[in-house]
Amino acid sequence: MTFNSKLDNINVYEAGKPIELVVREFGIDSKNIVKLASNENPRGCSPKVSEKVSSIVENMALYPDDSMYELKDKLSSFYNVKNNNTIIGAGSDQIIEFIMHAKASSKAKILINSVTFAMYEIYASHVGAEVIKTSSVSHDLDEFYELYKENNPEIIFLCVPNNPTGDCLDSKEVYEFIEKIDNDTLVVVDGAYMEYAKFKDDKKNIEPSVLIEKFDNVIYLGTFSKAYGLGGMRVGYGISNNEIINNLYKLRPPFNITTLSLAAAIEALDDKSFVDESLSLCFSEMKKYELFAQQNNFEFISSYTNFITLIFDQDRDSSKISDELLKLGMIVRNLKGYGLNAIRVTIGTVSQNDRFFELFEKVD
Repeated sequence: MTFNSKLDNINVYEAGKPIELVVREFGIDSKNIVKLASNENPRGCSPKVSEKVSSIVENMALYPDDSMYELKDKLSSFYNVKNNNTIIGAGSDQIIEFIMHAKASSKAKILINSVTFAMYEIYASHVGAEVIKTSSVSHDLDEFYELYKENNPEIIFLCVPNNPTGDCLDSKEVYEFIEKIDNDTLVVVDGAYMEYAKFKDDKKNIEPSVLIEKFDNVIYLGTFSKAYGLGGMRVGYGISNNEIINNLYKLRPPFNITTLSLAAAIEALDDKSFVDESLSLCFSEMKKYELFAQQNNFEFISSYTNFITLIFDQDRDSSKISDELLKLGMIVRNLKGYGLNAIRVTIGTVSQNDRFFELFEKVD
């Protein structure tokens, strides 16, 4: 059977191993498995969200509100933008897919960081676009600008903060960079972890309302999967001007968000205290990882997210470390596929993090 030839060079996105798979592969009791690989909120979601979702399960036979008016209205108030400045997706990666198909073609060039969210490159492959990468691990905007002038890309992706490394540009740097970019090049500011960056350092904070007021060629992406603890509900959003949003809507399938997901996201926006407590726990526990790295002479990247990247020297191999941890029931993310001899560890609860330190001591 013949398939689209564009599929030949597309790598499948490798998600973090689910707990169920580790149970099957290694016969470990699920109670003894800790997953610190996918940057989920270890506290789960707000109890108010759970209560709200439980109260509406009887409505599952009905299609969701395809206008998504209530969620868009909440987001608009939350970010001080208009309703027609928002689009909702099944995770922010669905918005990335819309962007790619709306703006790029087989002759397009896409500019991304050398180490960043893999779906930028995968979706670029869907349309046969050429991907241009920086050489630096962290976002070097001088290099970005040189590559922009040389290649004239249709789309530039800035992951702020960056996944999977955790570093983060200052908002001022981002604004100054976009000012130099031609209006026909779309700049995507992926703020999936922005809640964490803002909490740690307000100089990192990028407000979507400021961004789209300043520039006509930008879209801001956000998600409920991280700080809000709704990874299983798959709700993301894009915020931009009317022209960009209207064109993305032409690619949105009907009912792309479930009734339960909409209800969960709406309720989650109202529980600010839950989010603040989650952010506080994250950075309090992250200090333990930084101390652990220093005590073991590991490098680490100062993180503005809910994970930390631990980098090893040539005497240790990140693949071996992650595999051995996996056999002990600890799931982390190996970054060897990104060209880094490193692992990415989600900041968990106090007990989960203590378990990581305990098991790491058993790894050769």
